[in-house]
Amino acid sequence: MAMHEFGIMREIPQAGCRYDEYVPEKYYCISIYDDIVEVFANGLLDVDMHWHTIDVTGKGLAYCGITLIPPASLSSVIDVIDAFDQLWELRELLKQAQQQNLYVIHFVI
Repeated sequence: MAMHEFGIMREIPQAGCRYDEYVPEKYYCISIYDDIVEVFANGLLDVDMHWHTIDVTGKGLAYCGITLIPPASLSSVIDVIDAFDQLWELRELLKQAQQQNLYVIHFVI
């Protein structure tokens, strides 16, 4: 089963840089099974995000790659997942990133 990894980016992503390398230890990622992400992923289809680089904007999670979730979109993501008790760890990670005005990175493996 596919896994999704979410972590906080301690450095602001730079224009022209791609974030294609899978390095969950760098971002202290948490893991969530795909079947759980599928439950809320459609709720993110209108949320502004970046795919692989901040130079490519998109809506929702890049399901076949890496998503960079900007600080401005974190409250929308929190609103979508708020109804799911089992996502408390992800909710806390998103809130921490929001408080620090940092991006969240999302990997699908």
